[in-house]
Amino acid sequence: MKKYDLYAIGNALVDMEYEVHDEFFLKHNIDKGLMTLVDEERQRYLLDALGTAPKKQQCGGSAANTAIAAAQLGARAFLTCKVAKDPIGNFYFQDLQDNGVDSNLTHQDREDGVTGKCLVLVTPDAERSMNTFLGITSTISKSQVDPEAIRQSEYMYMEGYLVASPTGREAAIHARKIAEAAGVKTALTFSDVNMVKFFKEGLREMIGDGVDLLFCNEAEACSFTGTEDILVAREKLKDIAKTFVITLGESGAVIFDGKTFIDVEPYAVKAVDTNGAGDMYAGAFLYAITNGHPFAAAGSLASFAASRVVGQFGPRLRREELSEIKQQVLG
Repeated sequence: MKKYDLYAIGNALVDMEYEVHDEFFLKHNIDKGLMTLVDEERQRYLLDALGTAPKKQQCGGSAANTAIAAAQLGARAFLTCKVAKDPIGNFYFQDLQDNGVDSNLTHQDREDGVTGKCLVLVTPDAERSMNTFLGITSTISKSQVDPEAIRQSEYMYMEGYLVASPTGREAAIHARKIAEAAGVKTALTFSDVNMVKFFKEGLREMIGDGVDLLFCNEAEACSFTGTEDILVAREKLKDIAKTFVITLGESGAVIFDGKTFIDVEPYAVKAVDTNGAGDMYAGAFLYAITNGHPFAAAGSLASFAASRVVGQFGPRLRREELSEIKQQVLG
């Protein structure tokens, strides 16, 4: 039996969530609905413009949110990331530990620098727009990868955002090769349509000869495959992934289990904040398939959990709430 169900690698960012209105985007020249990389000066300017404490602050980054969701459901999870030797880096490490996720931070010395932060701006229409200063996580590299933890995992999961950093992309590729050599299944999330739009070739490098499991939404699937027809896109995705999930927002999701397509019905919800919904979906899905449940059941669990995230502020649910969801869906 493997030590971990899931080994994840991704950017370590402290998520700082704020409620704003569309006027804030116009006034401060912010692209709505996208993740935008900014420098430290620009992020400090936006923090000053917001002028208040965040509504929520948690350790985050896409892979971290997924690992935490899986761990809260009962999976054994490990995260490779990079934070600085600063107060917010200490906060990040402690938050990971409190949520039951092992990491390379336990035994690796941290460097001087600034831990990355992500300003998550949520509007009344539940859209989330992210302005991210990567800080020290922009230099995540192969030296943060833990080969033995990968070998002791069922799945090795890569965050697509890593493609924007040369050393991050190299680290993800390094981790994938270790996993493949050890017979560990590989998984990737495209993370954001901008990653597909601007870094498609880098994502192809991360995918290599193909991954075992891919997560994406409809826009990412169509952009990567160069079509506006989701039926065409899902056929083309078979060339790069043995199995995959395409989330379809209010229309639910479609899953390819390696043989057939499975339609997953959505759970009705009044959207409040979409931040973290995709991360929760991946975490719940990975928990289910690494703990003996079929893809259809995994999709139902993931869809239900993601809908609960959309119906509240913040990218996480309470452990107790996830336990209730698991009991209701999986029994």
